[in-house]
Amino acid sequence: MTTSPALHTPVARATDRASGVRLTRRRRTALLTLLSFAACLALGLQQWTSLQLGGFDLGIFDQGVRGYAHFGLPVSTLKSVHHEFPPGFSLLGDHFSPVLALLAPLYWVWDDPRMLLVGQAALFAAGVPLVRRIASRAFAGADARVRRRVLDVAALVYGLGWPLLISSRGGFHEVGFAVPLFLLLFERAGARRWGTAALAALLLCATKEDLGLAVGAFGAVVLWRERGGPDRRAKAFGWALLVGGPLASAVEIGYLIPAMGGVPGYYWNYTQLGADGGEALRHVLADPWLLVESAFSSPLKPILLGWLVLTTAALPFRSATSLVALPLLAERILSDNPNHWSIARHYDAFLWPILVTAAIEALGVLWSRGRLRRARRLGATAAVLSLAASAALGLYHLVLPYEWQPKAPTAALARAAKLIPDGATVEADNQVAPRLTNRTHVVLADGTPRGQEYVILRYTQRAFPFQRDPDQAAYRAFLLAHGYRELFDQDGVTLLRRTGTEPVPGTHLPGPGSTPYQEKIPPDVGHNFFLG
Repeated sequence: MTTSPALHTPVARATDRASGVRLTRRRRTALLTLLSFAACLALGLQQWTSLQLGGFDLGIFDQGVRGYAHFGLPVSTLKSVHHEFPPGFSLLGDHFSPVLALLAPLYWVWDDPRMLLVGQAALFAAGVPLVRRIASRAFAGADARVRRRVLDVAALVYGLGWPLLISSRGGFHEVGFAVPLFLLLFERAGARRWGTAALAALLLCATKEDLGLAVGAFGAVVLWRERGGPDRRAKAFGWALLVGGPLASAVEIGYLIPAMGGVPGYYWNYTQLGADGGEALRHVLADPWLLVESAFSSPLKPILLGWLVLTTAALPFRSATSLVALPLLAERILSDNPNHWSIARHYDAFLWPILVTAAIEALGVLWSRGRLRRARRLGATAAVLSLAASAALGLYHLVLPYEWQPKAPTAALARAAKLIPDGATVEADNQVAPRLTNRTHVVLADGTPRGQEYVILRYTQRAFPFQRDPDQAAYRAFLLAHGYRELFDQDGVTLLRRTGTEPVPGTHLPGPGSTPYQEKIPPDVGHNFFLG
């Protein structure tokens, strides 16, 4: 057999090399994507196995997405009954997140809350190829070896980023969609594919009602970068985002959420500035120093900002893209709610795609300007600091055997839950509620009798949402004295079944005219930087 000489020409060899490079790049992308997915899913499943994921919020999202899966509205009895929303209240009246309907097919495969953990891990991992594209474009002028290293490190830092790991440990939230959609917006805009970028912006506005503000900020960034340029489509895109993003947020907050049963101003946590948005604006215009006072009203607020700067070596703030994070950071820093100041929750995951993209862009600019040593030093520092934070705040949990085991009281909750028959009505302890949402009618055990057939709760230690240590024990004693019989009592966990026919005194379920309220945080519950 003879081989065609054409196969040995320089052109043919170059084509083979290029094909091999593309194949290797795809394999590395697939490997890093799988690594991110596995780490995020493992942390979520670890929390599930150790019964650390509660009805607030995994059970709420589970009930909501299950509603979509059955071609209905996202109704959650865990949320609506506890917070006194009227019957049939839709979660779209809580946060405007219709994008969650895209997860409904997961429940056609397996009707279980853990599918949300799988879905969120997949959404986080879907950002890995996008980050590699962003890095490839930012370092388009670098040699192949440098680009390969940059793409790998950028994908590793993003995919194992501490905000994603912490969010994974917290169960499921709508941030699962926000992360890849931000990256898709940035990547497609960088490729000047305005149509797909606009779709990403639209989906972001359908992910949570405040994300339109971040979309508008990115519109301003695009207009700044296109100033004096000839591309009219780019400028039109920038103006559409700048105007359309905040307008979408205003419509969702002012009209769509109330139309779905929400209460205007329900999540207004800025009483230091004013009783509502209008009053806050008037106060700030009259005395701008109020913003500074609010931003430094707790030492945790500047600590949060310092942590974000430290773990990224301040790299993102060298790129205009970091301005997209400003509305989301202002929401948290100016808030009265201590939960917004902690890194132990999912809120930093909203910022992560913005910070990673901005850091990559900043390094790319340094490299293109010939400041190679500085780019290497800053890039390596940021990567080491970020991955060190990831190891400390997320990854190390995976190698600790006891982290996979529930503590005695929560293990007893799981055992007691197995005694509850399918289809029953239940008042459930927050930590066991997600174990019951797919087979029973569940409301949160909160100290108000709800007239349900079963009640399961801990009574030797305080659990959300009880305000004082003795409250659960007192509630147990009250129910036992008014028609309930104890079926299970182990490790401070009780399972009660209603046997009496007389109404329990104080029994209450929200009616059409009920007035929703927001949770009060007990004053003795700590809210430090790491624990929330």
